[in-house]
Amino acid sequence: MAHILLACALAASAAATAAAEDVLKVAVPQRGAWDAGIPELGQRGGIFAKHGLKLEILYTSAGPESIQALIAGGVDIATASGVSAAFGTFAKGAPIRIIGSEIVGAPDLYWFVPAASPVKTIEDFNGKTVAFSLTGSSSHAGLLALIAQYHLNVRPTSTGSIAATITQTMTGQVDVGLARCPMRSDMAADGRIRIIASGNDVAALRTRSGRVNLTNLATLGRPQGLLKRFIAAYEGEQSTGCIPIRRRSRSTPISQKAGERDRARARAHSEGQRGRPTKWSASTRSWPRAIQNKFLAAPLTKDQLTDLIRASELQ
Repeated sequence: MAHILLACALAASAAATAAAEDVLKVAVPQRGAWDAGIPELGQRGGIFAKHGLKLEILYTSAGPESIQALIAGGVDIATASGVSAAFGTFAKGAPIRIIGSEIVGAPDLYWFVPAASPVKTIEDFNGKTVAFSLTGSSSHAGLLALIAQYHLNVRPTSTGSIAATITQTMTGQVDVGLARCPMRSDMAADGRIRIIASGNDVAALRTRSGRVNLTNLATLGRPQGLLKRFIAAYEGEQSTGCIPIRRRSRSTPISQKAGERDRARARAHSEGQRGRPTKWSASTRSWPRAIQNKFLAAPLTKDQLTDLIRASELQ
C-alpha cells in the first residue's frame, strides 16, 4: 500500500510540474547549426524546464521563413534570424520586436566548392553563382558583405536550406555552396568539398550582431516574466554550455583528417563560436548596411529603434 501511495504521489507531482510549465513555440532555422541548436539542446538538458518552460520547436529553412511564422502567430519566438530581415520587416510595419542578439559576426558561415571545382580562391568566385539561403538571411547579408569587400562580380543565388544547397552545389546547379558549421563538416574531412572562405574573412561582419532573437507583439504583451525566463535560460551558462559538446563531437574528424587549410578553417569556426552567442553588439550598427543592401529604404529613427529593440527591458 505504501508503494502505491508513493507512486501516486510521484505521478501527481510530475503532473503538477508539467502543468506548471509555460509553453513557448519557437521557430529555429537550419537544424544542425551550432548556434541554432541552443533551444533543442537546452530542452533536452532540462535547462528550459528549470525556468518553468516547455519549448515546441518548429524548424525552418532560414531566418526569413521563421519571421513569417512569427508574424502569422504560428510561433511565439524566432531565434537566429538575420538582422537585415528583422530591420526590413519591422520597417514595413510587421509586429515583431528584437529581444536579444543571437550571435556576433558570422564565424560559422563558410563557402565551399566540390573537390573537382576549378575555384581555388575568393577571387575565383567572379562570374560564378554563389549560394545564400533566403533573401534577408544572415547568409545573404554575409555574401553581400563578401562581395563588397573583395569587389566581386558574382551571381547571388537563393538555394533555401543547407541540405538543399549541398545538393545543388554537388550537382553543379550552383558553383559555390554555403553551409554553417558543423553541418557537412564530414564532407570537408573526407575531401569531397573544399572550404574557400568563411564569415571570419569578412571584416564588416566581425563586430556587429549577425542574427537576432525575435518575438511578436502578442507574446511581448504576455506577462514579461515569460520572456525573461526564456532569455535567462537561453543566455545561461548551462544552455550555451551545450554548444561545445556538439562542437567537440562533430569537429574532431576535421582535425584528424582534413588538409591543413581546412583544419585551420575549422579551428577558426570553432574559436569564433566560443564567444557567448547572445552577447549584444549594437544591432544599430547594422541598419546602414541594411540600407546599402536595400533591405531598408531609409534609416530607422531613434524612436523606431527604441520600439524595435526590447532586449534591455527583458534582462
